[in-house]
Formats: sequence, structure tokens, C-alpha cells
Amino acid sequence: MGIMLKIFREVSIRQLWTATLLVGIFVFVNTHPIRPHDFWWHMALGREILTTGRIPVTDVYSFTMINQPYASYQMFWFADVGIYSLYSLGGPALVIFIQAIFISCTYLLLTLICWQNSYRWGVTTLALFFAAALGIHNWNVRPQTVSYLIGVIFLYAIYAYRNHPKRAWLFVFPLGMIIWANSHGSFPIGFLLLGIWLADEIWQSISLFRSSHRELTIQGIQAPLLSLLLTILACLINPRGPGIFSYVLNLSSNPVIQNLVPEWAPPTFTTQIGLIFFLGFLFVSIVMILSPRRPNFYQITTFLIFALLAMITTRGMIWFGIVMAPILAEFLAAMAAQLGFMNREPRSRRSYLVNMGFLIVLILITIFSLPWFKHFFPFPKPKSGLISYETPVEATQFLLDQRPKPNIFNEIGFGSYLIWNAYPNYQVFVDPRIELYSPDIWRDYIAVINSLPGWEQILGRYDINTVMVDPDKHAGLVNALENSPEWGLIYQDQVAVVYHNLE
Repeated sequence: MGIMLKIFREVSIRQLWTATLLVGIFVFVNTHPIRPHDFWWHMALGREILTTGRIPVTDVYSFTMINQPYASYQMFWFADVGIYSLYSLGGPALVIFIQAIFISCTYLLLTLICWQNSYRWGVTTLALFFAAALGIHNWNVRPQTVSYLIGVIFLYAIYAYRNHPKRAWLFVFPLGMIIWANSHGSFPIGFLLLGIWLADEIWQSISLFRSSHRELTIQGIQAPLLSLLLTILACLINPRGPGIFSYVLNLSSNPVIQNLVPEWAPPTFTTQIGLIFFLGFLFVSIVMILSPRRPNFYQITTFLIFALLAMITTRGMIWFGIVMAPILAEFLAAMAAQLGFMNREPRSRRSYLVNMGFLIVLILITIFSLPWFKHFFPFPKPKSGLISYETPVEATQFLLDQRPKPNIFNEIGFGSYLIWNAYPNYQVFVDPRIELYSPDIWRDYIAVINSLPGWEQILGRYDINTVMVDPDKHAGLVNALENSPEWGLIYQDQVAVVYHNLE
């Protein structure tokens, strides 16, 4: 009790700003339902691995690519086993809660880095808000959640070692990479962070040699070089070994992914997420120009590389926010000092009481945001429930109860849940494992889903007997099915309609 009273007495309003933002992140993730697109096929893979004791190497979940090699199983296996284990222990509520813990810890650790770079809570809060705004679209339950936390741990260890060199920090990188390289294909980000650190140390050594004409030394280079080499070696501890590098290269250059997956496409001004990035990019650029602090090699290199990554692919936006938040905090702090803004604030007994009340409210909000309490509150439709309303739960159960004849043509968004709950009775036409399917299959899918001329012939070529799609997203196809004498409606709800071939 004494510790709590001390916290209430010491906390300031600026610290409460930061706490409010962190609580907001925790609450947002805790109250966000599981969306269907990727989650369920990862669950199915985790179940398969734990049931059989092996990582599959070929596909069995689709009839269009049956028995074809699929390398991604070996890429995500560790995270998938973890997700399925959590689901088995506590259902969707536990999965969402742990997701909220991972995301919140990611931004909490980032908060510590920003604070250590600025020593100003107001600046820290602004930098954290910048990072959260660029990352909020990436907080769905997926294996990539692990990569964000490990990436920030890497970043924290780099800053910590540079401020106070201790060898213990260097073990963070290879150990973290073992988990990262077995959970998500974004692990090269870790090499990028270490590479920028190494490049900066080399630059500093050369600059010192040129300015003072001292003997060129590699003392400062040893730590990042050793860390990078050990981390690359640690990356090889995975089911594919060195083949993991070719997997990432092939995936990043896959034309199907580049053309069909919006989050792999470059950001644009016409989308909300793209507009957020460009505004953030402009804000950081202006701050770095106007701040009295001049950017060093590390800061300029980090800015250029991660801005380029975000401009190439929308998936890079969250990383731009993460790596630039501490740099932004440092430049904002210098501007605040130049403008005479004070970090201290006058305190009185009244402010203590107000802060105490505010902190209690934050604690209560945190507790009641837990997924186990969600059914007590009237959330809007997009946030209601633990499993998103987009998930075809009832329609899939209808398939299992009534058993209309396969093969089934399904929209891509439904494929993941069908893999989880309808296999082995039904195999999917396509699903969010974009890179698995050939360009020809995707061309046929696009033609059917948009009811282009010849769509019925395409369904006949694949021997499709059942069609399951979203009636709102694909109203054109639904209308075509309704007007076709060969198809009849056998099920409908607000999420999905199911048509069956009458012949």
C-alpha cells in the first residue's frame, strides 16, 4: 500500500499522458476481435504440428494446389505452435490478451528508449504516438507480432550497449534471432538494425582518423560486427537452414504477392494508412530540419533506409515508426530546450489528488478492457465479440451439417477459417496463403469473384459444386448466381451465402 501511495505522489501529469497512450494501445488490442484472414490457417498449422510431431512441407488444405510444396510452413512453425497452444488453453480470449501484452510491451520498451533519448515525458508521448499511428494497422493477431517485440528488444539493446557497453547485451541478438527466424519472415530487419549500427561505428572510426590523424582503430567496430555475425549464424537454426534466405528473397519478389496483397504494395495518398505514413514522414523531416540538433550518420542512415522500406511496401510503415520514434524524441527534446519549455511542473496537493484519481481510472479501464469482460459492453459491430463478425462461423457449420457436394469455390477471406474448421471434409479453392497459388489460379479466381464473362465455365473446369462468398463484397457474383438456372441458394446470413450446383 505504501508503494502505491508513493507512486501516486510521484506521478506527474506528463507521465500520465504517456501512461494514457500505453493504456490506449493495450485497450485497443484487447478489445479488437480476431480477424479471419490469416489467423485460422496458422492455427491449423499449429494443430497439425502438435498432432503429428512434424512440420508439413506440402499443402493438403486446398484442392487446387494439393501436395504442392509450401515453404512457409517451416517459416512460421514456432509462432503457430504458440498461437494454437494459447487457443487450446484459454480460447480466443487468452489469444487476444497475450496479443495485447506483446503489442503493449513492444511500445512500453519503445517508450523507455524515447525517454532515455529525451528525458522529457511530453516529448516521449509525442514520439510514442507517432510510432503507434504508423503501426496500428498491423496489430491483428498474426505471427508477425513476435517480430515487433524482438525488433524493439534489438533496438533497446543497441542503444543500451552504445550508452553503457556491457557484453551481456550482445547475447540478445543471436538468442532473439533464433525465435525470430522460426516465427516470421521479417527477420532480416534484425540484420538491418545491426548493419546500421556497424556502419555507424565504421563511419565514426574513419571520421576520427581523418580529423585527428590518429591510428585507425577497430575497437568500436568489434561489438556490432561480432553481433551481426553471431546473429546471422543463429538465423541458420531453423528447419530450412541456409535455404531461409532464398525463401525470403523469393517471397519478397513474388509478383502475385506484389500485385494482390495491399499491405505489400507501396503506400499511396488515396488510402488512410498511406496518408498517415506520408504525414508522419513529412513531420519527421520537418523536425529534423528545424531542430538545433544536427543528425548524425546513424540517424540519417536509419531515416533513409527505413523510409525507403516503408515507401516500397506498406508493411514497412510500422518499422519506420518504431526506429524513428527514439530519434524523433531526441530532436524534439532539443527543440523544446531551445524554445525554453520546462519539463518540470508545479505541484500541489490538489494536483496529487487529481493525478491519483486519473491513474485509478486508467487502472480500472485497463482491467475492464480484458477480453473476458467484453460481453458486458455494447461494442459497435466491427469491435464486437472475440471473433470478428467477418468470420463465416455459421456458414461453415452449415457445410459440416448439410454436407453439400465439394469442390467448393470460396472467397479468399473465408479460406483461412474453412482450413481450420472444415478440413478434411472440404478443401479450399484459395486462401490468404497468397504465394502458394499459381498466377493462373488467381486469374481464374478474379474472373469468377467478379463474375466476368466465362465465370461458369471456369467453375466447371475446376468441378466446383458449391460457392461460398460474402453477399455484400461480391454482390455481382451473387446476382449472377441468382440469375443462373444452374445454381440455387441453400444458405444465407449477413456474412455469407452458399450456392449449390443444381445439375
